[in-house]
Amino acid sequence: MNSNKKIPMRKCVGCQEMKSKKEMLRVIRTQEGEFLLDATGKKNGRGAYLCPSSDCLAKAIRQKGLERSFKQAIPQDVYEMLEREMREIESK
Repeated sequence: MNSNKKIPMRKCVGCQEMKSKKEMLRVIRTQEGEFLLDATGKKNGRGAYLCPSSDCLAKAIRQKGLERSFKQAIPQDVYEMLEREMREIESK
């Protein structure tokens, strides 16, 4: 067994911190242009990563982190959906 397996790291589009992929939430844009929260990290689509906290989501919205990642404007309803899902995750 290779014990020093490389841990995939991703940068949060909110706080800009590097964390392991496992502890991040992935937001994807599908080929149809839909935005989804991808809990498994396995769905197809362009992905951006967020820490599972409302603070990071708020920062990403303020600093347009997701818009930069996806190189397009993000509809307001997408942010509202992300905020709802984030609250559910935090309440668990």
